[in-house]
Amino acid sequence: MYKTMTLLNTMDKILYDAQRQGRISFYMTSYGEEATHIGSAAALSPDDLVYGQYRETGVLMWRGYTLNQFMNQCYGNSEDGGLGKQMPVHYGSKELNFVTISSPLSTQMPQVKPHLLSAVGSAYVYKRAKNGKCVIVYFGDGAASEGDAHAAFNFAATLECPIIFFCRNNGYAISTPTHEQYRGDGIAGRGPAYGMNAIRVDGNDILAVFNATKAAREFTVAQNKPIILEAMTYRVGHHSTSDDSSAYRSLSEVEKWEKHDNPIQRLRFLLESRGWWNEEKQTSWLSDARKQVSSVMKAFASAEKQPKPVWQEMFSGVYKEMPLHIK
Repeated sequence: MYKTMTLLNTMDKILYDAQRQGRISFYMTSYGEEATHIGSAAALSPDDLVYGQYRETGVLMWRGYTLNQFMNQCYGNSEDGGLGKQMPVHYGSKELNFVTISSPLSTQMPQVKPHLLSAVGSAYVYKRAKNGKCVIVYFGDGAASEGDAHAAFNFAATLECPIIFFCRNNGYAISTPTHEQYRGDGIAGRGPAYGMNAIRVDGNDILAVFNATKAAREFTVAQNKPIILEAMTYRVGHHSTSDDSSAYRSLSEVEKWEKHDNPIQRLRFLLESRGWWNEEKQTSWLSDARKQVSSVMKAFASAEKQPKPVWQEMFSGVYKEMPLHIK
């Protein structure tokens, strides 16, 4: 867990800088929220279906998405699994049971139409199939204000589906702080109103996230009922490379969280207190990390050299039967 969080952090720094240099068009970092990714992903079965919002890179990394795959997707080159049809960081992997990300908030949550399944619809299919799997859908505190989120909660509760609603409550919905976003007791407080169980957890404590997700999964699979899991964390980075968070929050606020409630540092201190980690291991790991940084740079250079997809690919896999005007 510690090493995966560190690798995620390293890759974020490289790709954020790449966007600033104009080498890719867009990026979103996971600074401060690494524990919500890795802690929850580690508690799931690899067969469980994941619907991400757009900041769940660590979930894919834990499941085995490679550095080359991350880089190729962000470049939208000919090796990208989506063949350039998506913005950077809008990952997807059928092999890793990770549904391709969509930018609009909350569209991943409800069953929109009978023939277009999102998270709740997929969970209902799993219930009918009695396959012992569950669905987890990630979303932020801001996405929880969308109508689709409320529809999803109601669908899941009334249809009694095996789904975990995982809310990353990171303090801000882009530029809107949570105190302006809702008046109730966070997102977990909505659970009882919809007839659902709910858990609130320290999202910067990776073992707390792991244990809460593990318990949530056991409950939802055994009971065929939904559950809300709200992880209280903090978005240290900007919302995305299109955002300057200094316009709506102070640098001292960010520094306070980064210094005193850093999930990576907290895990390191825990490992040291249990005698599982020490300065010698840290030094050895830093050496390994530098090698991994080198491998990231190799993946980065390789992705940059790949040609763009053939332009006709933008239409393939979009329509079952291609309309005449597109032909």
